[in-house]
Amino acid sequence: MQRSARMKKELSLLMTQPPFGVSCWAEDENITHLQAIILGTEGSPYENGLFKLAIQIPDRYPFEPPKVQFMTPIYHPNIDNEGRICLDALQMPPKGKWKPSLTIYSLLMSIQVLMNEPNTDDPLMGDIVCKVYTLFA
Repeated sequence: MQRSARMKKELSLLMTQPPFGVSCWAEDENITHLQAIILGTEGSPYENGLFKLAIQIPDRYPFEPPKVQFMTPIYHPNIDNEGRICLDALQMPPKGKWKPSLTIYSLLMSIQVLMNEPNTDDPLMGDIVCKVYTLFA
């Protein structure tokens, strides 16, 4: 019950006041399967790109983080070839920083920031790290 009410509220906010360069909606009116699109930021290696994400809302949301995965291939040290994202806000403590006060809105903004500012200290794709300095310099 709590998940349903919260998701309706979050989706309403995402539809009426989306973060700049981000769209998010429920897939087939199912509030546990979301899709999002993040536009590549001007001046970044992803400029003019459209990046699709799939978001799965777990039964225990907001007490568990959603599963977020890039569906569009992206060359990034914190995103692997399967689209999985290495972001502390998507992980439960003690390794991660997920907390129930975080929202889909804030996660999408964090992913957008991560796209522009890779965390080379915690790479998921270590072979990309040395090339990142060239891309983002």
